[in-house]
Amino acid sequence: MFFLNQTPEQKNDYEKFLKIVGYLSNLFSESKAPYLYYRIAEKIFCKSFEAEDLSRSDVSADAKKLDLGIGLKTFLAGNHKTFQKIAEFGRDKGLYENLSSTDKIIKIAELRNKRINFTKNVHRLSDSIYHCVLRDSGKFMIYEEQMRPIDISHISDIKTKKGSIGFNDGLHEYSFLISKSTLTKRFSTRTLVHEFPVEILENPLDVLTQYLSGEELILQESVKIKQTIYLPLYGKGKIVYKNSGLNQWNANGRQRNPDEVYIPVPSVIHRYYPSFFPSRETPFNLRLPDMRIIQSKICQDGGKALMSYSNKELGKWILRDVLKLEEGKLVTFEMLQILGIDSVRIDKQDSENYEINFASSGSYENFIEQSANSL
Repeated sequence: MFFLNQTPEQKNDYEKFLKIVGYLSNLFSESKAPYLYYRIAEKIFCKSFEAEDLSRSDVSADAKKLDLGIGLKTFLAGNHKTFQKIAEFGRDKGLYENLSSTDKIIKIAELRNKRINFTKNVHRLSDSIYHCVLRDSGKFMIYEEQMRPIDISHISDIKTKKGSIGFNDGLHEYSFLISKSTLTKRFSTRTLVHEFPVEILENPLDVLTQYLSGEELILQESVKIKQTIYLPLYGKGKIVYKNSGLNQWNANGRQRNPDEVYIPVPSVIHRYYPSFFPSRETPFNLRLPDMRIIQSKICQDGGKALMSYSNKELGKWILRDVLKLEEGKLVTFEMLQILGIDSVRIDKQDSENYEINFASSGSYENFIEQSANSL
């Protein structure tokens, strides 16, 4: 589906990098199966296949190559039919915790499907897959399958057990872990696309010490992103007001474009990070998750709004391309809650270049709390 269609050089690099990490397994584990931390697996995948890293974007895919979304997973092979986590819904308990088992599963399925579609819209994906690195005694194995929405119309065999609710949709078997608010899926991984042996060094520290002896170890820190902040997609009281913010198009006064929106920039952002944005009305480049770049600016009294320079490009992306709303339909906080987002992350490269990504619910509040404690 993906791996077999990549170049021989890229596949060889991927195997080589995974082997290197596997060699060092005894630094972290005494298991005969090589150890692989999921964040390292994500970095190796993106480096080897020149894929875009989405792991910081709080979406259902961890990487993107062309128009394909890839969910990256690593886990022990076990009996080749284990349940693995695919989504968390802890921030959405208010939407389902008092429902019956059947209604709860339908709501979880709806939330899962909306987030898959949200990821597709944000990053302009045509399809998505799971790419899994399975760990077994002395080897890594590669398994892939399509990432499908849950077929709600065929949900059946709902079984409530102690702490979980199991169900299937005719294609896959799922289990929702109630206390953890986590949806898991059974991965049947007998049909592999590739496997290779991994030698585990008995004493990796000795080997590393010998290799680095007399060498000056230089750690290079990425300078691409200089600073990051979070902005809310709502106003005070967790309300998306009817005449401002994402509903600025509905404001009174002059005639407005139906795509006119702004993202609120609370005064506390300017207080804590006064030099993050350029001065008011100064244009800068804002790169969207789908790699498009739009000219943007900070505007309104007190610099309280982030807008696109054309007054409509940002709104077209958020309202039409991502949320898929018809013109004239108001955005509500409940809409954002269903998608699991209520904030955006802004990454600053320099004074002229910034990136924007959606962030999970609570991100802005957590960011402000951390900023208050550290500044």
